[in-house]
Formats: sequence, C-alpha cells, structure tokens
Amino acid sequence: MNTRWAGLAALLAAATLAAPGAVDAQAPIKIGVIEPLSGSVAASGNYVRMGAEIARDWMNAKGGVNGRKIELLIEDNKSDPKEAASAAEKLIVRDKVPAIMGCWGSSMTLAAMPKLEEYGVPMVVETSSASSVTKRGNPWIFRISPPSEMEALGLEKYLDKLGVKKADFLAVNTDWGRGAIAAFGAMLKKQGRAVGAAEYMDQAATDMSAQLTKIKTTGGDTLFLTTAVEQITLVMKQAQEQRLAMKVITTGGSSSPTQLIKQAGAAAEGSYHIVFFMPWFPEAMPDGKLAKAFVDEWAKRGHPFEGLTEGFRGHDGIATIAEAIKLAGKDDPKAIRDALWRVQLMGVNGPIKFEKDGPAGKESGQSRPSIFVVQIKNGKVALPDFLAKQ
Repeated sequence: MNTRWAGLAALLAAATLAAPGAVDAQAPIKIGVIEPLSGSVAASGNYVRMGAEIARDWMNAKGGVNGRKIELLIEDNKSDPKEAASAAEKLIVRDKVPAIMGCWGSSMTLAAMPKLEEYGVPMVVETSSASSVTKRGNPWIFRISPPSEMEALGLEKYLDKLGVKKADFLAVNTDWGRGAIAAFGAMLKKQGRAVGAAEYMDQAATDMSAQLTKIKTTGGDTLFLTTAVEQITLVMKQAQEQRLAMKVITTGGSSSPTQLIKQAGAAAEGSYHIVFFMPWFPEAMPDGKLAKAFVDEWAKRGHPFEGLTEGFRGHDGIATIAEAIKLAGKDDPKAIRDALWRVQLMGVNGPIKFEKDGPAGKESGQSRPSIFVVQIKNGKVALPDFLAKQ
C-alpha cells in the first residue's frame, strides 16, 4: 500500500509541475519589438534594437521581472508600413506577446496601431513623432518620444538666439515629415516668423538638388530638415555643393551629429540638431549616473558611438514595459495596459510618466521627454554658445 500511495503522490506532483500555471510562472516574459532592421532606415532600427537588448540584459542580470526573465521577440518591419502591420499581427497571434515596443517611423507605427486595438495589446512607441499617434484615440498606445508639436515648443524659446526670421522646410514624405512641417510651421507663424518653401523627398531618394534649388530662391535664413541621418548626410553635401547659405536645424532627434560629422564632414559644420539624449554630456542628463552607465555599456559592447542617440530609445521603451509588467503582477495585455498609466520611471532620457490629456493638445498616452539642442562646431558636438553660457 505504501508503495502504491507513493507512486500516486509522485504522479500528482508531476502533474502539478506540468500544469500551465506552474510552467508559466517560470517561463520568460515575452516582449515584442518591431523595428526597421533592413531597408532605408535600417541603421536607426538596429541601434534601437541594441538599446533594447541592453535593457533586457540589465534586468535579467538582476533576476528579471517578478522572478521571470525577459525575452525579446524582434521583428523587422523592413522600413515598410505594411510589414509593420504584419509584424504586429504575427507577434500577437502567433507569438502571444502581451506587449510590444515599436515601430520607429510614424507611418509604420500608425499602420500597426489598428492591430493593437483589434487584438487588445499595448504598444510603447519609442521614436515616432507624428501627433496622430496619440491623437487617434487608440487606448493601447503609449509614447515616450515627443510629438513634433512638443519639439517645436522646446525650440520656440531659442528662436531669437538662433536668429530665425524666415524658415524653409525639407522633409521626408511620410507622416513624420509632414507632421514636422505642420508643427514647426505653426510655431514659427505664431511667433511672427516668415515661412517659405515646404519641400518633400521620398524616403529612398538620393538626389535632393531640385528641392534645394527651390529653397535657395526664397531668401530664408533657416532650413528645417526632417529625415533619417543617411538622407540628412546627402542633403548637407548637396546643399554645400549649391552653396546654400542657411543655418540647418534637424528635427526628430534621430540624426546623430557624431555620424554626420563622419559622413558629411565640413558640410555639417555649424548645423543645429534637436536631440533627446546627449551621450556627449551624460552628466547633463536628468539622471547623470544612469546616462553614464548606458554610454559605458554601449561602448563595452563595441556599438558605434553615433548610435547612442537612437539606442537610448530601445532601453527606455523596454524598461517602461517591464515596469508596467512589474506593477501589473502578470503578463496579461489588459493588465499591462492599465499598469502603464501608473508607471513613474527614470529612463536614460529622463522621467517617464503618461498623461491622459497631453501637452500637444487633445491626446492620450503621451510622456514628456527631455529635449535638447546641440551644434556641430569645429568638427565636434557642442552645446550652442547661448546654452553653454547658461
């Protein structure tokens, strides 16, 4: 009898261990990641991926979240909105992820958003800046990057010091580029500054000489440039060839000044750049210790320094989702969505907290990230004189 009961007890113990709850309690927590790992903006997407992997490794080294390790399921949207939507559906339906970070470009993020609402899965947006991302009323969207309106407000106080009197625009023909022109144009007009030409370029275009020729005739003193760093390099070189005598200000925070110095050389000299993380001056960030640790870890892994202005986004996006999972106590999509409203986290960029009525008008799920302006001077990244003297 003892042997019989012992065998039965062993079977019951094995069944308990095999029960879904027991297995799930030890299984990794899956987080989906959608980035452009190939295509026209692949460099940026891969830098975001690298930052996400640092966040994962740091958290797992400390025991994970609620005693479970984090696993990233990374999908390539190929710099294409249709691919972004397909990737979102795959991660949700096949891989059963309870949350996603993505999708870099605004057009890609907007394309994926209906899938989030259809299946009820939250996404933390780490890069996209089109205002429509948080204004479409999608309750599953939370953004840690600033919309173009917020960027424009951040630059507004420096217009006089920058000497902006009449501005022209050259932007990639996507939701991001169109949104940037609308936001910065509205801000300039409100401040009584003249607005000249608004020119667009395809995402894969390599010859922008026709647009620059038109801009050259307007008599403007400032060119606002919105696109990825590879295309910015080409524009700067072509502007130099045409002897375009205008100050250049890039928007979106995705143009690494370090990379521009390497790729554009003298053509980038004097240009200004809106950025959200300053790896050149980590001590000036809201949490200097965290910023320095991230910069050091990035270097330790052999990642290119110029990728830091994108890589921090990946770290902060994954850290935000992990914090929500910790608060929720489980990896359930609705519980994570509800917990995201309670997140109060210090990221590499600064404090992360979501608002139900954001600063850029009627929107929901927007955080207030840090915004900075840097300049390329004497072949190096520096604070503009008007900021360095503060």
